[in-house]
Amino acid sequence: MPEPLLEFRGVRAAYEEVEVIHGIDATFEEGAVTAVLGANGAGKSTLLSLAVGVMGPTEGEVRFAGEKVRAGSTSSLARRGLCLIPEGRGVFPNLTVRENLWVMTHSGKGRRHVERSAFDRFPRLAERRDQPAGTLSGGEQQMLALARAVATSPRLLLLDELSMGLAPLVVEELYRHVVSLAAEGITVVVVEQFARTALSVASSAMVMANGRILQSGSADEVESVLQTAYLGSVEPTEAGPAQNGASTGTDNGTGAP
Repeated sequence: MPEPLLEFRGVRAAYEEVEVIHGIDATFEEGAVTAVLGANGAGKSTLLSLAVGVMGPTEGEVRFAGEKVRAGSTSSLARRGLCLIPEGRGVFPNLTVRENLWVMTHSGKGRRHVERSAFDRFPRLAERRDQPAGTLSGGEQQMLALARAVATSPRLLLLDELSMGLAPLVVEELYRHVVSLAAEGITVVVVEQFARTALSVASSAMVMANGRILQSGSADEVESVLQTAYLGSVEPTEAGPAQNGASTGTDNGTGAP
């Protein structure tokens, strides 16, 4: 069996004295789109911070492409193909669209390459190439964030709350691009509060609550614990987390199924 691209082994993590991740074991296979679901405060964003080396575990280990992830190793991880788009998009508002793209030339790609990559994928950005990023709509800013990420030719793309603050039609458009990226061979992990759209594009899913994994597997396997994750108890199911599986599913658009 090939080694998982991203793996958490008995991981615990804390902010100062408060433990927020409680002994997580999880694997993310190469070539898959995985949805990580759960209510606000479930530990989803902390999981991503551990994956990219923004913080280190207090116990256990995180491994990317077979190598241990260490706190403070974000630059080396980026060079090895791990890319995070954080919650809030993170574009430079006073720079133009083109200038935001040029920032990614640190990855070794030239300006012409990053522009062509972005504008071919997102024609709307080409129309606004000389416009300050801060004047773009929320959806256009998220497109710019995606375009910058893809310009680095990532092996693994982590998306934190891609849909936050955006209209449903814009979210659907962005997730069509996620599907396209996966078809090109980029492994994607989508962290979301809202289950419907994420599950519709994911090949597997994981549900978190209060720093624990309640269930992982296909949409059918995780659907039974979605209500619990958003509204009820935080104890794992008796069967424990499942492993992998195809995912489809719906919710009411509010986060809770």
